[in-house]
Amino acid sequence: MRAERREDGPVAADEPAGPRSDRPGSNAGPPGLTRAWHASFPLDVRLVLSVHRRGPQDPAFAADADGAIWRTSLTPGGPATLRVAWDAPVVRAAAWGPGAGWLLERLPGLLGASDEPSAFRPEHPRLRELAARFAGLRLGRTDRVLEALVPAVLEQKVPGLEAVRAWRWLLTWYGTPAPGPAPARMRVFPPPETWRMIPPSDWHRAGVEGVRAQTIMGAARVADRLEEIGCLPAAEADRRLRSLPGIGPWTSAEIRQRACGDPDAVSVGDYHLPGMIGWTLTGQPVDDAGMLALLAPYAGQRHRAARLIELGGGGPPRRGPRLAARDFRAI
Repeated sequence: MRAERREDGPVAADEPAGPRSDRPGSNAGPPGLTRAWHASFPLDVRLVLSVHRRGPQDPAFAADADGAIWRTSLTPGGPATLRVAWDAPVVRAAAWGPGAGWLLERLPGLLGASDEPSAFRPEHPRLRELAARFAGLRLGRTDRVLEALVPAVLEQKVPGLEAVRAWRWLLTWYGTPAPGPAPARMRVFPPPETWRMIPPSDWHRAGVEGVRAQTIMGAARVADRLEEIGCLPAAEADRRLRSLPGIGPWTSAEIRQRACGDPDAVSVGDYHLPGMIGWTLTGQPVDDAGMLALLAPYAGQRHRAARLIELGGGGPPRRGPRLAARDFRAI
């Protein structure tokens, strides 16, 4: 669905001049809560958490000089900041804000403790190689559906640069400052009522046209029902998501991969993924139907197979320029 799967280069400096929620002393407050968790399986914390990063300047995600990962989240208990450090085999986490306890309680799930990579039995030699190379990969879950939905909708049918610019603008302007000693400029995802009230002028400033804006606002109106999908079977979770206007198979899969840790959610409609999978497994790019046929032997684990191929970086050679990012704000 999105035109650029990855965007690792610099992002244009177009931050709003004064975030509405900025306030002095936002990082002050009581000491955070801590948790030490012993992982009983190979684990690469950065690899597991990297799927939640939306561009190099994501206001909700950062990595510090010590290699620790910082994330923010709007939990059922309120905003929170999480710092995760890895000293094998111990994960040491700290969290700040009203939702700190909620985040720490779900730390194992976030890092893939409920994932079952042993269910994946790769037949193709390249997949066996990738599974061994990325043995620390786990498919974790955030249990925050709207937080996965908004950036997925922003990525629909646009270059990656355009999507991450919109995400950064909206969080900087409408998010709240991250609790605790978070890296500078980190923000917390706004609540559903805030997404519902964003005026057309600010969607335009963020570079988001009306269709995607309406999809996000519509989802925010039923946010409570959406947050229930983590407890549902995958097919029912997919059905509930796709019942929303503007949510198709690609967007549903992208949401379930992150919010639910669904190992079988295939991003059908992705601009690059079929070519990468076809090239890796057959030496030829394929379309969506061809991709699903190649992944059929891994039913139940198709997203894991696709994720390993993405990490391996294989794909057909580019034969043209990258799709240029538009600036919808100038229209």
